[in-house]
Amino acid sequence: MVKRRLATINLSSRQKEIIELVKANQPITSEQLAKKIGVTRAALRPDLAILTMTGILEARPKVGYIYSQKPSSNLVFDYIRKIKVKDIMSKPVTVDEQTTVYNAIVNLFLNDVGTIFVENDGYLVGAVSRKDFLKSAIGRTDINKVPIGIIMTRMPNIVCVEPEDSVYIAAKKIIDREVDSLPVVERVSEEDGDKVKVIGKLSKTNITRLFVKLSENKN
Repeated sequence: MVKRRLATINLSSRQKEIIELVKANQPITSEQLAKKIGVTRAALRPDLAILTMTGILEARPKVGYIYSQKPSSNLVFDYIRKIKVKDIMSKPVTVDEQTTVYNAIVNLFLNDVGTIFVENDGYLVGAVSRKDFLKSAIGRTDINKVPIGIIMTRMPNIVCVEPEDSVYIAAKKIIDREVDSLPVVERVSEEDGDKVKVIGKLSKTNITRLFVKLSENKN
């Protein structure tokens, strides 16, 4: 059974050894594991963290580690659900609502992004994608004079995520709404109602990098 799990998650030789020791001696403490392997407890902490986060092992207080009977198909899924948006988000590209469409397009390509978020007084008011820019460019819009606020998708029609949301939730929103990226926001209460500030961006690229990083795990 363990072979099927190891094919799903790329584990180091030490992590595989830990799994076998736990299966043969469970419950077993980190101190006992360290002694059997011939390393310090501190040296084992990163390996044990990975094995418990992925659900392969369970850590029981005052008892020790045991081998989880959780189906292998759930391991990566459960691990991804524990990763939060704030852990992988990147810096957003924002412009003021009065920025011309032309200058916004230049900003888009200089930063190599698919979506620009639009602000007014520091708060999120809209978003513009490459498709929106293309439509304005091939239409009769004077991109040198028209402000980006004219062509943007306005709040509250923008799907947002918050830093504490799971990456799974964010990925599902990207797929469901067929967008390239989502603004990561924090909510602010003002006298005229709740508003949001853009503090990050969660894109398809961020999620792809996460999967590449997981597949390259060789701790």
